Amino acid sequence: MAEVIRGHRKVREGVVISDKMKKTIVVGVTRLAKDRRYQRVVKRFNKFKVHDEKNEAKINDRVLITETRPISKDKRWRLVKILK
Repeated sequence: MAEVIRGHRKVREGVVISDKMKKTIVVGVTRLAKDRRYQRVVKRFNKFKVHDEKNEAKINDRVLITETRPISKDKRWRLVKILK
């Protein structure tokens, strides 16, 4: 039987910074970017609301998340696995 092949989905690795909501975690993703004005490499930080169906991720866990269809007003990411 043929597998269903989906389009390319974004994958990010980050740290759980909040797990206070039901079935939702907030994941902070840090990346390095060059500053436009001073041409220095600086850290940039984004927060994503992620769907965690089984409530298994806890604060300070390193997790892998992937883009998915909109689940709610703010949630567009889904937990793939807990790395550490």
